[in-house]
Amino acid sequence: MLEVYIDGASRGNPGEASYAYVIKERNKTIAEKYYCIGRSTNNVAEYTALVNVLEDIVKNFSDKKEVIVYSDSELLVKQINGVYKVKDVKIKILYEKIKEISKSFLFMKVVHIPREMNKRADELCNISFKTNKFK
Repeated sequence: MLEVYIDGASRGNPGEASYAYVIKERNKTIAEKYYCIGRSTNNVAEYTALVNVLEDIVKNFSDKKEVIVYSDSELLVKQINGVYKVKDVKIKILYEKIKEISKSFLFMKVVHIPREMNKRADELCNISFKTNKFK
């Protein structure tokens, strides 16, 4: 089972945005990535993080079929879990992509966590801003 921590950030909302993720297996970090995505909203950055980490897992960890995703975005978690409807057009496109990619897994769960439990992904977003690492 892979544990994934995602975060998205926007300076200005909308503004310069980035996302980051950390992939762990048995409490050991096996991958970390971060990117600036240009001008965007915080919510789009959060969703972009989820899309990209799922694509990364499918591509580079294809033998891993069980994933738990942790996010401090209550909106993302509730939308992915069907508690809230997705109304924003940009988010809806990313949401549909996530639903399609998630079919690659035997088990996928998205869980809300407090910001304090998502520090490394948050740090990576900030590094992305400092280094201007664009995808």
